[in-house]
Amino acid sequence: MSAETEEVANTDNAVNAGDGASEDVAVETEKSDETLKSDETLKSDEDLKGVVPEVADADELEDDDEDSEDYLVEEGEIAGDYLEQLLDVLDFDGDIDLDVEGDRAVVSIDGGSDLTKLVGRKGEVLDALQELTRLAVQQSTGERSKLMLDVAGWRANRRSELSTLGIDAAQRVLESGEREELTPMTPFERKIVHDAVAQIDGVDSESTGVEPSRRVVVVKS
Repeated sequence: MSAETEEVANTDNAVNAGDGASEDVAVETEKSDETLKSDETLKSDEDLKGVVPEVADADELEDDDEDSEDYLVEEGEIAGDYLEQLLDVLDFDGDIDLDVEGDRAVVSIDGGSDLTKLVGRKGEVLDALQELTRLAVQQSTGERSKLMLDVAGWRANRRSELSTLGIDAAQRVLESGEREELTPMTPFERKIVHDAVAQIDGVDSESTGVEPSRRVVVVKS
């Protein structure tokens, strides 16, 4: 082989080697780009996880509501059994009705002629009986109960009276501009008045005093 031929062969080999190196560099560059894109995607996903809240499944929320209502129904049944035994001991007649309102069980006793004795003056006996019933439920479930007890429709009638009282007081204060103090009430009664006053624009209500003399005060806002 001549020197000229050998020189050409060496040149071709060098070119081929250079092309191979270029291909390797191109492959590595492409891999790097893919890696960067992958890292950016992962980072973007991680950022979104911190920014976008997870949406609870509708079926899960519905199941939670059903579980909560089932628990309140169970509370009502336990309370009903307890009150039936109590009525038997006291020799009182009465029909027990169970219901669920919002986040609490509601138990009502109606139909008996002597049931007013279980209400007492200003509902004092009823409040005590309600607390006993809640304790009976708690003993069975292990959870504090917010159960509401009504006897002979006393609470329902009282709710209507207090709502009217609150609205009337709010209208008087709105017209005169003078604050008005109502008579002392229980927490249950004060909440009903506050809710009634809140329906009238231009007036507010607040509670003042110490139990058992705590009362609602209606003022112009």
